[in-house]
Amino acid sequence: MERPKGLYGNEQGMRGNMQELGNTQYFKVDTEPETGVRVVLSTVYEALTEKGYNPVNQIVGYIMSGDPTYITSHKNARSLIMKVERDELVEEILTEYIHHSGWK
Repeated sequence: MERPKGLYGNEQGMRGNMQELGNTQYFKVDTEPETGVRVVLSTVYEALTEKGYNPVNQIVGYIMSGDPTYITSHKNARSLIMKVERDELVEEILTEYIHHSGWK
């Protein structure tokens, strides 16, 4: 009869893995490249325009409510905008407005 293995998959149980605790293991998760807020807004604006929506109204609706259904799924716009925090969208829009208005 085979002896049952410990919780850690070996006969020694946790003690067998204690030697490995002295070494730091490296774990890397492949992540998607970070898309800038400006690129996201541009893509969403273009997708909304192509679908015949008023992009300003739709983006404001999304920012105010957090409801992603204000944004079309065309060109993956809805998924893109949901990866960006709404306060980051406001910050980018306000920064551009101030920059172009000559306030700064």
